[in-house]
Amino acid sequence: MEELTLTTPALLFSAISLIMLAYTNRFLAYAAVIRNLHDQFLDKMDQNLLQQIANLRTRLNLTRYMQLLGISSLLLCVLTMFLIYIDYHIQAVWVFGAGLFLLLLSLALLIWEIQISVRALSFHISDIENHLKEVKKRKG
Repeated sequence: MEELTLTTPALLFSAISLIMLAYTNRFLAYAAVIRNLHDQFLDKMDQNLLQQIANLRTRLNLTRYMQLLGISSLLLCVLTMFLIYIDYHIQAVWVFGAGLFLLLLSLALLIWEIQISVRALSFHISDIENHLKEVKKRKG
């Protein structure tokens, strides 16, 4: 096996930073949607809105865990670099492996969250399609 150098964990900095930016953007988008649904619910008291809010709560929690795992991965990459710097190479390899594993878990949660998002959007699309079918029936 090749020796772990400072450049190996450093390569992950840009990737993890971009992933964290994407996670933060998802979080901010959910926050805006939740605030909007909250206002709509106070206006209409529609039970359908409660289902959407519950769905968003799940997605928001997944995003929080994705962020925590991503940040932890980045911290372990920094710790790896420090361990390499002070010549603790064996420990650096293990810490780097743990960081990679946390990044892997973060990405797995992203896949789960995307599946939930797609199901929620599919529900809205089918609702629109059903509404359009009813409008066509009335006109035709």
